[in-house]
Amino acid sequence: MEFYPSSRVKKQNLMEYSRSLRIFIVEDDPMQQRLIKYVMESNPEHEVHTFDTGQACLEHLHLQPQLISLDYNLPDLGGAEVLQKIKQFNPEIRVIVLSGQKNISTALDLLKQGANDYITKDTGMKERLRSSVELIKQNIQLKEEVGVLREQLAKQFNSSDIIGQSPAIKAVCKLTEKAAQSNIVISITGDTGTGKEVIAKSIHYNSPRRKKRFVAVNMAAIPKELIESELFGHEKGAFTGAIITKQGKFELADGGTLFLDEIGDLDFSVQAKLLRALQEQEITRIGGTKSIKFNARIITATHKNLFDEVHKGNFREDLYYRLLGLSIKLPTLKERGNDILILSKHFLRNYAKSNRIEIKTLSQEAKDALLNYNFPGNVRELKSIIELAMVLSDEKQIKKEHLQLRSKQKRFSLLDGEMTMRDYTKKIIRHYLERHNNDVTLVSKKLEIGRSTIYKLLKEDS
Repeated sequence: MEFYPSSRVKKQNLMEYSRSLRIFIVEDDPMQQRLIKYVMESNPEHEVHTFDTGQACLEHLHLQPQLISLDYNLPDLGGAEVLQKIKQFNPEIRVIVLSGQKNISTALDLLKQGANDYITKDTGMKERLRSSVELIKQNIQLKEEVGVLREQLAKQFNSSDIIGQSPAIKAVCKLTEKAAQSNIVISITGDTGTGKEVIAKSIHYNSPRRKKRFVAVNMAAIPKELIESELFGHEKGAFTGAIITKQGKFELADGGTLFLDEIGDLDFSVQAKLLRALQEQEITRIGGTKSIKFNARIITATHKNLFDEVHKGNFREDLYYRLLGLSIKLPTLKERGNDILILSKHFLRNYAKSNRIEIKTLSQEAKDALLNYNFPGNVRELKSIIELAMVLSDEKQIKKEHLQLRSKQKRFSLLDGEMTMRDYTKKIIRHYLERHNNDVTLVSKKLEIGRSTIYKLLKEDS
């Protein structure tokens, strides 16, 4: 993450949640009711209420039970009907259905309707009931923990806490706040390392969708033959290797945010399918026939100029306008002026804290060197430079010589000396890898050579 909000997720004991559980027992047989109550009350933290009829249970749902043990054969209402009404009142209530009959088709129907378990009333009922209750409690606790973590992430990615005082970054923060309060498609542009994903997360975790998932997909990192499966999912047996049904990123992001990073690298053949999904708000898994609706906020990011890509024929014009929405252009680190020193201080403090060492300061010479440096890798490069300087310096102050800045004299020159074509190729590859943070997939696309060729040539020098 490259924008680095100033607040961090605080360490918290996630086991602090109360393990108490409010349980309803709906059972008309007195002996069975006492037995089930005995099992439930074996844990003193359980608050247990009993009811003889389905109607009595439904009339007390305002007490907000977390778990209901429901007899399938009640004197007034059928078990399926009571289950349906419980789920209509609150789909989060867990329900265990108990029945005197072992009927597989009935059990499957109830599970499809939202029951969490189906247990037959036999000699093994007590142990299965205890086990089912414990699994449900773990599920509830996990959901609570996820909710707390999401709230902490919302605080971490508060746009007002993004580090920097430059006019350029303040303008970005203002747009980010506006974006969080709307549902419009967001397109984020900026050079590599400027913090596109951090801005996307800031928008999500400060929006009404923050309780749902933030799902990120890096288009440049996924081979074109797999991208459809990643986005739309696939059915079991759809192709060789599809041994199970897999949900795509659109399904996983339902109700939340889908972040399509490096959208400019999406293969042209998949762009039409992406456009249709966005227009229809539905997808079809590979090998499937059923249309699956989704409701996800779309945020895209790219370091490319998509308008130029449209004119080059690399990007569909209709998809370009579909994704345009609210555009947020991120400044390079060089354009942010004194933010370089503010961020440096932040990285120094964070590195010292995480490694439990004394924090160091920057000498004036070091500060001047940083302010005069171009930072082709932007904030990501600054973080690496500062952390390495903390390691290299044996003193309390970091000096200029501790900063590993790439000098202009050492920049790549095509005609340095006399070399073979193979040597020139290696030098070009090394230059591009350095420039693009050793992203082999991205470099292979830019140079239009296979990744195996890159690995082979570099291996010769190792």
